[in-house]
Amino acid sequence: MELSEEDLRLINALQISPRISWSDAAEVLDVHATTLASRWDRLRESGAAWTTAHLMGDPKHACLALLDVDCEMHLRPEVTAALAAIPEIITVEEAASNRDLMLTVITQDLSEFSSRLLPQLKEIRGLTKYRTSLCTRIHTSGYAWRLNVLSRAEQQALRALAGPEALNPSAPYAQVTPLPESHMALLPFLARDGRASAAEIARALGRHPATVQRQLGRVLASRVLSFRCEIAQQFSGYPMTCQWFANVPAGQHEAAAAELRAVRNVRFTASTTGSTNFVIIMWLRSLAEVMEMELAIQQRIPGIELVESVVMLSTAKRVGWMLNPDSTATGAVVPTAAAVPAAAASPA
Repeated sequence: MELSEEDLRLINALQISPRISWSDAAEVLDVHATTLASRWDRLRESGAAWTTAHLMGDPKHACLALLDVDCEMHLRPEVTAALAAIPEIITVEEAASNRDLMLTVITQDLSEFSSRLLPQLKEIRGLTKYRTSLCTRIHTSGYAWRLNVLSRAEQQALRALAGPEALNPSAPYAQVTPLPESHMALLPFLARDGRASAAEIARALGRHPATVQRQLGRVLASRVLSFRCEIAQQFSGYPMTCQWFANVPAGQHEAAAAELRAVRNVRFTASTTGSTNFVIIMWLRSLAEVMEMELAIQQRIPGIELVESVVMLSTAKRVGWMLNPDSTATGAVVPTAAAVPAAAASPA
């Protein structure tokens, strides 16, 4: 299928305000609300776009790890499937060099990572080796990536209509609000549909709609979850993913991250432990852009050392969503399972 300009405009609107009402979106986009709803249903059903919410994995409150995995060549499909089935492994990608697979993992803390996640890896037939880098700070995440097909005025209008879930969950000033245990049941529904309504969730859980509406409001404002509207990469205009492992001088990580936020291709930046201390992930138009981006990075960030670049061959799972080889969503979701901060009391 092909995505029209109107499709891209709708996706861009939901990137800015993932849970905006169709009536509010209609005012900004100058399209009837029922037309927008119908268009979104078509995009979701085809796997071309989807909304989701996943645990933020902020290193201040959880353990976010990046793993390189090696496996036996003839067992790579089985290893990939086994890894993707583990809830704590939120993203699984196949790499072109120096490792077979690259994983993003979220657990409650380092202890859970060591005692719960790593033993599962050791049980997977065909997985021969893994190497771990731990994120010490997230600077930019995929929720902030934009298509940028809307005018500046339209983007500003959408930001003004956005709810608390659209705020930057990893901002230095962001405070995570502990959630009661009773609210945790809402999280899988938001993972499967970031726009799920209180009424839909209430019917599924057998709870009173007013109770779920109150719980949902608290979840949306908690900053426990990162909400995003995703697009199948083949339709984004940037069909290729490249990750750089870099070293940035101590004390310059925030400045480097600020420079990179101005580069529209950037999907993720983080400070890490390991042989390098900084990770950059971009979506690119072609392999030729790898060298162009490396030059741009070095010009923007004096003193940065780009140690290695890795091109991704495919993505099997992205923040909980299983993907087809063509990057569209299969519809299958493995919600992240790491525990989140919980309040002592558990009111409804």
